[in-house]
Amino acid sequence: MTTATGPRATPQVSGLLDARAATYREHIERLGPLPRLRTEQLLGEVADAGLTGRGGAHFPTARKLAAVAGTRHALVVGNAAEGEPASCKDRVLLGSAPHLVLDGLALARDVVGTRRTALAGPPDVLDGPLARALAERRERVRLVGIPEGFVTGQETSVVSAALGRPAKPATLTGPLVAGGLGGQPALVLNVETLAHLALIVRYGPNWWRCRGVPQDPGTRLVSLSGSVRWPGVFEFGGGSTLGDLIATAGGTTEAVQALLVGGYHGGWVPWTSETADCPFTTQGLQSHGAAPGAGVVIALPAAHCGLEAAAGVVAYLAGESAGQCGPCRNGLPALADHLEALAYGHSTPQTVRELYRLSNLVEGRGACRHPDGTARFLRSTLRTFADEVQHHLAGHCSARAEAPTTRRTPWLLN
Repeated sequence: MTTATGPRATPQVSGLLDARAATYREHIERLGPLPRLRTEQLLGEVADAGLTGRGGAHFPTARKLAAVAGTRHALVVGNAAEGEPASCKDRVLLGSAPHLVLDGLALARDVVGTRRTALAGPPDVLDGPLARALAERRERVRLVGIPEGFVTGQETSVVSAALGRPAKPATLTGPLVAGGLGGQPALVLNVETLAHLALIVRYGPNWWRCRGVPQDPGTRLVSLSGSVRWPGVFEFGGGSTLGDLIATAGGTTEAVQALLVGGYHGGWVPWTSETADCPFTTQGLQSHGAAPGAGVVIALPAAHCGLEAAAGVVAYLAGESAGQCGPCRNGLPALADHLEALAYGHSTPQTVRELYRLSNLVEGRGACRHPDGTARFLRSTLRTFADEVQHHLAGHCSARAEAPTTRRTPWLLN
């Protein structure tokens, strides 16, 4: 890792997607070397920047780093295992700016004072630009292949894989950073978080904060898909609205009824002129029961039934569990069956009551957070598409001319 002790480099990039570099030499020429900061100074600057995790939980990064600073024996893992089907931001980032991610990983390693570092993700993501970048830098970072799956990207799954175990969620006996997984302290940071860390240390917290607004500093990557003109990964400054996101993706290609925000464990936001002004922040989305999550927005067209789309998602989530607890083995399949019955015209008011009962029953009782996220998504569906629920109970569907009795290919999984 090239470091510098003099003045900070003049910013030559505006954000992560502007930091593309084909080689390590080009990377250093464009961004400048990493300053050599004392651990206390680095932690202070990250705290001043207000950086939070970009993997979905949004936990303050400075607090995570401080918990393992100087411990020397914690395992440091960069997480690129995007289990979310609608997210591809980490894949894009590692393909275009792998050196920026490796800079952040090196900084986290130095804070801990360890040589034990790993990058975990799907094998095809770890190959290519990332593997070439590691070869150029001659740094010892272990690449840990993670099978594709919704729960394989959870922190405990990633650490388990890095320790040579199956990539499945594991029960913690305490905080992960304190050795709650088998006595091995571990620091897991999303690869986007690591890339932001490298920019903050280079250019300072004030520069990074100014990319956003005071209550939502910096930038974030967002995967946009569905009925938008240009599906893809975009970078937005903090404070951007849902309308800003859709406009940057070229606008909608047809009438849109709702946005799924935060991915398959996220929530629905009705698409109206009012919600277009809703900030894409935790606070801004709270009233809709949604959150940015890992930065996912899917535009659902008005021509497709929201209940059918949701039934496809819940069926997918039920099949993606690790099967390690009752809520996953029994509760999620039951939720999927009842929502499918509602979506395809084989339901009664008791079906809806049973969906609420089951969603409350599985929440907080699983071996990991998968049942919780599925239950939240289910309740968001019933709330957002309440009128459609009544149509289906009466044997109609606003998105179909015929009765909703024929199962169609789930739109969100096409």
